[in-house]
Amino acid sequence: MLNEEKSTDSLAFDTEMSVEKAKDTKNTLKRLIKLLFNQKEKIIIVLLFAVVSLGFTMTAPLIFSKAINVIYEGIKTGTFNINFGVIKELSIMLTAIYMMSSLSNFIQQHVMATVAQTLVLDLRKNLSEKLSRIPLKYYDTHKKGEILSRISNDLEKVSDTLQSGMMQFITAVLTIIGSILLMFSINWILTLIAFSTIILGVAATSIIGKRSIKYFANRQETLGKFNGQIEEYFTGQMIIKTFNMEDEAIKTVEASNNKLYSDEKKAQFITFAINPLIRLMNQIGYVLVAALGAVFVIQGRLSIGLIQAFFQYVDQASEPLTEAAYILNSLQAAIASLERVFEILDEEEETKDASNYESISAPKGNINFEGVKFGYGKELIITGIDLEVKAGEKVAIVGPTGAGKTTLINLLMRFYELNSGKIKIDGIDITKLKRGHLRSLFGMVLQDFWLFDGSVKDNIAYSREAATTSEVQKAAKLARADYFIRTLPHGYDTVINAENSSISEGQKQLLCIARAILANTCILILDEATSSVDTRTELEIQNAMDNLMKGKTSFIIAHRLSTIKNADKILVMDKGNIVEQGSHDELLAKSGLYSDIYNSQFKNSVKQ
Repeated sequence: MLNEEKSTDSLAFDTEMSVEKAKDTKNTLKRLIKLLFNQKEKIIIVLLFAVVSLGFTMTAPLIFSKAINVIYEGIKTGTFNINFGVIKELSIMLTAIYMMSSLSNFIQQHVMATVAQTLVLDLRKNLSEKLSRIPLKYYDTHKKGEILSRISNDLEKVSDTLQSGMMQFITAVLTIIGSILLMFSINWILTLIAFSTIILGVAATSIIGKRSIKYFANRQETLGKFNGQIEEYFTGQMIIKTFNMEDEAIKTVEASNNKLYSDEKKAQFITFAINPLIRLMNQIGYVLVAALGAVFVIQGRLSIGLIQAFFQYVDQASEPLTEAAYILNSLQAAIASLERVFEILDEEEETKDASNYESISAPKGNINFEGVKFGYGKELIITGIDLEVKAGEKVAIVGPTGAGKTTLINLLMRFYELNSGKIKIDGIDITKLKRGHLRSLFGMVLQDFWLFDGSVKDNIAYSREAATTSEVQKAAKLARADYFIRTLPHGYDTVINAENSSISEGQKQLLCIARAILANTCILILDEATSSVDTRTELEIQNAMDNLMKGKTSFIIAHRLSTIKNADKILVMDKGNIVEQGSHDELLAKSGLYSDIYNSQFKNSVKQ
């Protein structure tokens, strides 16, 4: 993909995108539930074992109540005549119940972990595929760090919450419902007292939960921006130090860090403030239930065992409520993260390839621009270009910064879609070609080179995976890279990575040129391809490029006009349109923009 000098329209679009926020929590939940229903069989298993585990847990207090009543009946007469046979049976029954409950809980947790990881895996796959389908404009208007934050941090938040929080939340809700039903079976008056305090806790949780969603959304958004800044400063350390901007960079990072701290503190405060609030409600309920329960025992309306069981059910209802409140707020954070992930998945994609696509079996490289118009927004940047390039022609594109030179290439390779007009290669409209087939016609060397972590050989062979070692070496020789490669510790097997300082910027550019040579395509694009090499190396590469470009259609974007004097056709661009075209001598004779640019460079070189 090519990096484009952004116009005012592009920058305005960028600002719009960065300010806009999606806050559709209800829709996000619906989409999450829909995704979970793709694994409905596993969800049913989880719910089934949750109910089984809950059934065992709910039974335990009743058995405890029987044991307490047996002991109480044995000692209330003062004879201590306790039926230990019954106690033994009840103890064995309790042990079996707890073992079965633990086994059911283990199974549901294991299956739920599978559900969570499968869902996140699917989201990662969808994101990976989506990022390859969205147009270049998206990357031009979003920071890399922010995109990475959504793919990594936000998805991890979703994964953690689904794996642990959702199952706990489901269990907590079922436990509360089951406990309240059994409390009613013991005594409805005590249940209403306990239930009223639980309702107050639920109401408080709901109110705080609704308000907390914005804090979690702000936290995730701030985290994304913070990661974007860190990524920018890490990659721009040399420039920052060169211009003594360390203090400014530190201040900017500190401001973002403080904002992140503030948003995180608010989100965490909301999360942990609910716990003591609910516990206060629970304690009030305990006092009221204990006082009235004592009266009922004295009156003989309830046994001590049932009062003990009732208190256990109150515990089982109130503790999960506290847990559910905490998890609910964690879910709010996960929803905010998931919303940011869905924003990427909802991005407009590149238009699909035509179903009845054509192909070019023997490409020659004839190119025609017919009434081409393009703009990032409503206002057009390119208002109308008509251009014919014959196969084998060497075309140079020059002009001031922001003139639209790279935009023209982006349109040719269909990184951007035209507003109107047509671009044809060998007489076929490029919109009727599959993008993969279209781009296979091009070899490219950019000003901003790209190399991946791997051997020198693999980096050169990236343009043609089936290339042999001898073909890779031949391409390296043509690019004047073979000599320095052989001086490396392991030659062509030397691994290139970010920490590898034995290869200079210019040498890395030579590897990219060798990669383009190896591709052996009918059309070449050189975007300031020699900008990182010295003058002597540039001359050597220029000679190699002249041989390489024979018989191939070539587009050369250049600022140094001395390198494109021998071009068959020079296009002079200004404000998004071709204002002059012709050979070097023809354009100098016109005394127009090209002449002004050339003479200014010539004067500067003479002064130097």
